Amino acid sequence: MGGRRDGPLMRSNEKGRRSRIAAAIAIGVVFGCVFALLYPHGLFVSTPLHSIASKSYLQFNLSSCESSERISMLKSEYVAAYKKNAELKKQIQELTGKLRLAEQGKDNAQKQVLVLGEQQKTGPFGTVKSSRTNPTVVPDVSANPRLAKILEKVAVNRELIVALANSNVKNMLEVWFSSIKRVGIPNYLVVALDEEIANLCRHNNVPVYERDPDNGIDLVGRTGGNHAVSGLKFQILREFLQLGYSVLLSDVDIVYLQNPFEHFHRDSDVESMTDGHDNRTAYGYDDVFDEPSMGWARYAHTMRIWVYNSGFFYIRPTIPSIELLDRVSDRLSRGKAWDQAVFNEELFFPSHPGYDGLHASRRTLDFYLFMNSKVLFKKVRKDAHLSKFKPVIIHINYHPDKLSRMKAVVEYYVNGKQDALKSFPDGSDW
Repeated sequence: MGGRRDGPLMRSNEKGRRSRIAAAIAIGVVFGCVFALLYPHGLFVSTPLHSIASKSYLQFNLSSCESSERISMLKSEYVAAYKKNAELKKQIQELTGKLRLAEQGKDNAQKQVLVLGEQQKTGPFGTVKSSRTNPTVVPDVSANPRLAKILEKVAVNRELIVALANSNVKNMLEVWFSSIKRVGIPNYLVVALDEEIANLCRHNNVPVYERDPDNGIDLVGRTGGNHAVSGLKFQILREFLQLGYSVLLSDVDIVYLQNPFEHFHRDSDVESMTDGHDNRTAYGYDDVFDEPSMGWARYAHTMRIWVYNSGFFYIRPTIPSIELLDRVSDRLSRGKAWDQAVFNEELFFPSHPGYDGLHASRRTLDFYLFMNSKVLFKKVRKDAHLSKFKPVIIHINYHPDKLSRMKAVVEYYVNGKQDALKSFPDGSDW
C-alpha cells in the first residue's frame, strides 16, 4: 500500500494559517500591555466603603474650615459695607439739605449774580433800577437747635414777633400780648428773662422761650431795666437771624391794633418805625445851617432825619443785618451807650477815613400806621379826621407813664371810649 502525500497547495495554506494565528497572538499581547499600562486596576474597580468615608470626612473637615473662615470674612465685609452705607446716607442727607436750601434762595442768588457777577447794559431813561433786596442767609440750625424747634412751630412764613421781658415789665407785657391775641396774630414769641415771666406766659398760653439760665448775658436780663434789656436784645436777636427767620423786634410798651405783617415791604434789610412826627422829620429834609461870619457862603445845607426806633423794627436774615447786630452788640459791650443811638449810627454813618460804613438797605415805616406816642398825643387825638384813623400799632415811647397810656389806647381804639385819651398831657410831667 502506498501512503497519502500532500500537495504543494495544502502546504501553502497551512503556512498562512499559522502566520495569522501568530499575528493575532502578537496583537493580543500588545493590546494587553497597553491596557495594563493604562488601567492598572482594571476597567471596573470597586472602591471600599471605608475609603469613601475617609475621603468624605477629609473633604467635610476642609469644607467646614473653609466655610467658617468664609463666613467670618463675609461678616467683616458686611459690617464694613454697612458703615460705608451709613456714611453715604449721611452725606446724601447733607447734600439734599444743602440743595433744598440752595433752591430756597435761588431767586435772591440769581438777583445777586445779576448785580455783582455780570456786567449789564443800561436800559432807556427812567427804567434803570438797582437791586435793594439782599439774599437771605443759609439757616444754621446748629446755632441753637432748641430754639429752632420752637420757631418751626411758632413762625409763619419764617417770620415772627419777638419781645424780651423780665418781671420789671410784667404788667405792660400782659397788655402787649393781650392786644396781639385780640388782633389774631399767631406768630409771636416772648423771650423770658426770668422764671416769673416764663410762668406768666405758660399760664396765659403765650409762646415762650427760656434761655440757658447759666448764660452770663442773662444776668443782665433778669435784673436790668429797660435800657439794659434793650442792649441785650441785639445779642439774642442774632440767633433768630442765624436760624433763617425774619424778626419783628418789639418792645412791650406797644399796643397792636392790626397785623403788622400785612404792611411790610420786605425789600430792605431793616424796616423801622421812626421817632419823627411829620413827613420832614420822619422821612428826611434839607436843614440849612446859617453861619453869618462866612459872608456869601453863610448858608450850608445839611440832610436831616429823625432816628429810627430801636424798640420796633423788622429785620431780615441777611449778612448786612447780622453785621449790624454784631456791630451794635460790640459797641454796647465796650462801654456805656444808648442802644438806639448806636443802632442809628451804624445804620446811617457812611464810610470815611478810618471807618467802613455798613452796607445795609433800610426803609422808614409810615409814621401814621406805625405810630409813636408823640404823634398820637400831640397831633392825632386833636384832629377830627386823623382820630378816626386806625393805626397798626401805637408805641408809647415818648412817655414814662407807659402802662396807663397803653390802657387808654385800648379803651379808645378797641372799646370806643372817645374821651379815653383826653386826660393826658402832651408830654410828661417829669
